[in-house]
Amino acid sequence: MAGKVIGILGSPLGEGNTAVLLDRALKGAEDAGCSIEKIVVTGLDFQSCQEMMFCAEHETCIMDDDMQAIYPKIRVMDSVIIATPVMTMGIPGQLKCFMDRFQVFFMAKYMRKKPLVSKELKKKRRGLLISISGMNIPEVFDGVKMTVKAFFDIIDCQYWDDLLIRDMDGIRDVRKRSDLLEAAYSKGYALGKALSEEP
Repeated sequence: MAGKVIGILGSPLGEGNTAVLLDRALKGAEDAGCSIEKIVVTGLDFQSCQEMMFCAEHETCIMDDDMQAIYPKIRVMDSVIIATPVMTMGIPGQLKCFMDRFQVFFMAKYMRKKPLVSKELKKKRRGLLISISGMNIPEVFDGVKMTVKAFFDIIDCQYWDDLLIRDMDGIRDVRKRSDLLEAAYSKGYALGKALSEEP
């Protein structure tokens, strides 16, 4: 296997356009030789960060919920794909809460200076963003990109590439757009291929 790629679905619609694009990207990564796993954020049972600061001195969060099983997966993965719609010029609330719970990684990296991701793994970790917007305006993805870039930085994963699709209100059903499905597949395949070419 070339490595492990995790797909994170931030959409509240488990079978909507965002999910379809993520599945295509993950299929591309798999065809490039990677093992894949999909995490559906809305299917997790967890609370938002309560700033209890337990992670300031520990490698985990004091809250015992589904995030406890997520941290080890993100720590050892080789790359990640985040798929999200634009909501209120940003990302959906549940996905934002999910990202905020990675204070565990933030504290380790920036406060204790002991990152949870090894130097060797950090060198090859890449992040791919897939995002769709109903609107067709130039700045519609700005908020999403800023948040995702910050998240990738916290988990030691370089912002590698993105697929940003505007005017979904006009497209409606991405399944009818073979060009967009192929674009998602190609991005995922390229991500997986990049891992397979790592020394």
